[in-house]
Amino acid sequence: MQSESREPLLKPNFNAILVLLIAVIIISLILFRNIIFQSTYLLKSFGESSVDPEIAFKNNKPTFLEFYAEWCEVCKEMAPKVSSLKEEYEKDFNFVFLNVDNQKWDNYIRKFDVNGIPQVNLFDKKGNLRLTFIGKQEEFTIKDSIDQIEKEAKSHEEIINNEFSILKENNKNKVNPRSHG
Repeated sequence: MQSESREPLLKPNFNAILVLLIAVIIISLILFRNIIFQSTYLLKSFGESSVDPEIAFKNNKPTFLEFYAEWCEVCKEMAPKVSSLKEEYEKDFNFVFLNVDNQKWDNYIRKFDVNGIPQVNLFDKKGNLRLTFIGKQEEFTIKDSIDQIEKEAKSHEEIINNEFSILKENNKNKVNPRSHG
């Protein structure tokens, strides 16, 4: 008989604990969403604050051009570093961010042979491509290259890290005779 009397007491306590636990998780997600999803927000903000590439290549400033995608985990990992660089150099550099999933940028993706992201291209103020980084890079590596971009007139150099996302053919935006139902 004693076990029957304990069971009703445990059930309300269990329900209260479960409701409290769910409430704590929801409140934590709300309070810390910017920290948890910061990289995704940064990538979206990059695209929104990007200098138009046509303007960037003609305004007599060096250009930082990044090809990225919001689904790319390496891009998300590098986003805080790139944001820091942008804050430090945006007065002297154009910062252009092109989402590889946007069909609008296909001509640039082909022109700069983008097949892995993130890909960062650094251009001097005359629009000459000086350096290409493919994949995950350390902030100091890119920062040092930015500092040197106008000092050295060397030919194009490519630095590849094996940590990158392979760019697949985007068939979602392809138009063909049967795509108009």
